[in-house]
Amino acid sequence: MGLRITAVLTAIALSISPVAAEPLAKELFGAASKASSHTSAPFGGYAKGCLAGGQQLAESGPTWQAMRLSRNRNWGHPRAIGFIDRLSRAAAAQPGWNGLYIGDISQPRGGPMLTGHRSHQLGLDIDVWMLPARDLTLNRTERENLSSISTRRANGAFVNENWTPAHHRILKAAASDPDVARIFVFPGAKVQMCKDARGDRSWLRKIRPWWGHHYHFHVRLKCPSNAGACVNQAPPPAGDGCDQAQEWVDNILNPPPPDPNAKPAPPRKELRMADLPQQCAQVLSR
Repeated sequence: MGLRITAVLTAIALSISPVAAEPLAKELFGAASKASSHTSAPFGGYAKGCLAGGQQLAESGPTWQAMRLSRNRNWGHPRAIGFIDRLSRAAAAQPGWNGLYIGDISQPRGGPMLTGHRSHQLGLDIDVWMLPARDLTLNRTERENLSSISTRRANGAFVNENWTPAHHRILKAAASDPDVARIFVFPGAKVQMCKDARGDRSWLRKIRPWWGHHYHFHVRLKCPSNAGACVNQAPPPAGDGCDQAQEWVDNILNPPPPDPNAKPAPPRKELRMADLPQQCAQVLSR
């Protein structure tokens, strides 16, 4: 009898151990402290992918500083590093700004993160602080302790007193960059920009309302044209997107009644290596 039970338990253990023993992808990518030695290339999608040959954003540049250095998330595709240089120079031309404070880009090899973002996996997502970067001589401790500023009120329906025309101009410069696919910002900011925009409004299409994103805005770059294994997000709907942003604001101010038949959201799936593109195993290999 004992031998039979042991055999059953062994069979069960063998049937589940390969899955149970497989570490989560975020644990593997979170443990990598440096980029891989491959040529720079993103593989997969923004929320299910990885980055080969990542480039580290310098901790300080002429018109930027990387923040929260302890996270080691100031790595990106070379396109992202070049974009930060361009946008920060444009920001430095605004009154009261000497450049930009840059938040998370990606881990050294991209991939899922131990905490926080579901995206930022390809080295093509960049968080830019709303706080004007006046002091570009912050030391590591100061960069850990300094906080950005919120630019929203009424839960994101409107901008607050921290919002300035310079924020509008910096976001317009970012959206006008040909490498940019879309930018996420809280709904009230998009509505305010729609009210203030003059002349050509085509750039507004890339400004997309999303929850949060009032301490920073999130820039998403397009897949490089030579990155065949990189999966672009579907382009934003046609038009300037102002009507959709106003709908977001209307729903914030007058929330629709809850649907009694709505099913609870499924639990967030933790990605394993089998969920990622095959190239990601090679990204971790060297």
